[in-house]
Order: sequence, then structure tokens, then C-alpha cells
Amino acid sequence: MMKSNETVPFNVIPLLYEIDKKFMELLIALTPEEWQKQTVAKQWQVKDVVAHLLDGNIRILSMLRDGYSGEKPNIQSYQDLVDYLNTLNADWVKSMKRVSPEMLILLHQATGKLYCDYYASLNPFDTAPFSVAWAGESESKNWMHIARDYTEKFLHQQQIRDAVGKPGIMTQEFFYPFIDIFMLALPYTYRDTIAENGTMIKLTVMSDIGGSWFLMRENTSWILSKENNRTATAEISIDPNDAWVLFSKSIRPEHIRHKINITGNEKLGEIALTMVSVMA
Repeated sequence: MMKSNETVPFNVIPLLYEIDKKFMELLIALTPEEWQKQTVAKQWQVKDVVAHLLDGNIRILSMLRDGYSGEKPNIQSYQDLVDYLNTLNADWVKSMKRVSPEMLILLHQATGKLYCDYYASLNPFDTAPFSVAWAGESESKNWMHIARDYTEKFLHQQQIRDAVGKPGIMTQEFFYPFIDIFMLALPYTYRDTIAENGTMIKLTVMSDIGGSWFLMRENTSWILSKENNRTATAEISIDPNDAWVLFSKSIRPEHIRHKINITGNEKLGEIALTMVSVMA
């Protein structure tokens, strides 16, 4: 069990329950036309994204809680893993084409709390079955794995809300933890960038639901923090409505570069725009 003096870096368990409640409220309020709206998730309409989130619930409960996967893929590389997951996602969404919105709602009602309860039962400092590769980790703790899953829950719900014009989670309560977790990919994004010691990059997601993150070059590493008094070598400012789309690879940097302000070393700052905090 977790020791009393240990602090979970990202304790998103309470948020998982709350964002699931928001999700169910959203689904119940969707009109038949809204279920067919196109999202920023390329080929997926709203109904497809809802089906994908259901797959997440069932897959976690089956594979991790119940220890049943049904198949053992041969994963030799990160790209193998991405290809495998993309195939699983596509197969599931295709099969769910025949399932009604009413049944999708019912299945989410049946699995949402079970999914949250399972994660709540875990010791956050035990080794997770899957690493968070987009953060550069070859092995992750449960708290990191669960944090990653929170970003999935937020991202896909926001894709739906964006498509149907129903706000509700672009708030300090839900968005800030999401983007804070996404920023864990920033050091990995700069892993091949060589710079002098003391070089500092400041990335700000604007408005009261965002914040600032600092990336400092120390010896041969990039160190992420939320406080730094040094003058930034490069400073990036991005709107939160652009940040969630960009860093989930739903849009590419060149398509919104004109909306993002970079001061100082522009070339160094633009590397931050290539950050991808999802499996892609």
C-alpha cells in the first residue's frame, strides 16, 4: 500500500469520476443530428468517438482488471505499438457502427464507474503494465498511466463538445490538469536538441485555465518545472483552444503557426509546437 508520506504527483482519480459524470450528461443531451457531427479526430464522427471511449473502458477492465486480452501481439518497437493500437481502435469503431446511440449510453453507464473504481483500487506507485512512451518513459508508475488515461478522457470528450458546440470542461478544474499532464512530454520533445547550459524555454497556455511551464537545459538534460526566474531564451504563448488540438496532433503546427506568439529564439521555440502528448 502507499505510504502515508508519499504524494501522488498527479492524483486524478477524483477527476475521473467527475469528468465521467459530465460525459454522461453530455451524451444524454445529444440530438440525433449531433451524434453524426464530424469531429477534429479525422474520420471520426461524434458517435465514433463515443464508441472509442467505451472501448477504453472495456479494454482496461478486461485486460488490466480481469487479466484477459484475447491475443498477444508481437510488439518490437514504438511504431509496432502505435500500429497495433490504431488497428484495435479502427476495428472497434467499425464494429460499433451497428450499435445505436441508446445502447452506447447504456454501456457507458454500465462501465464508467467500474473503470473509475478499478483505477481507484490501485497503488499509484506500483509499476504500470504500460509505459507512457510519449513522455519518454520505458517504465511508468500507475499514477502516470492513470494520468495519461485522464488526458484521453478529457481529450475525446472535448472533441465531442467542440463538434456540437456544447462547452463544459474547458475550465480550471478539468483543463488545467489535462494540459499539465500533457506538458510532461516537453522534455522528450527536446531530447535531440542541443543547447548551452542555462538555456530556458517558457511555454504559456494563456487565460486563467492555463499556466506557464519552464524547460531548462542542465548538463545533458532538459528539466521541466513550473517556476523559473531566468530570462527565457524562447517564449511561446498559445491559446488553450489551440493547445488541446495541437498537442493531440489533431492539427499540425504550420496550420496554426500564425496564431501562436513566439519571442526570442524562434527556431528553438517552434520545436515545442511539435510536442505530441498522445500515442501517435
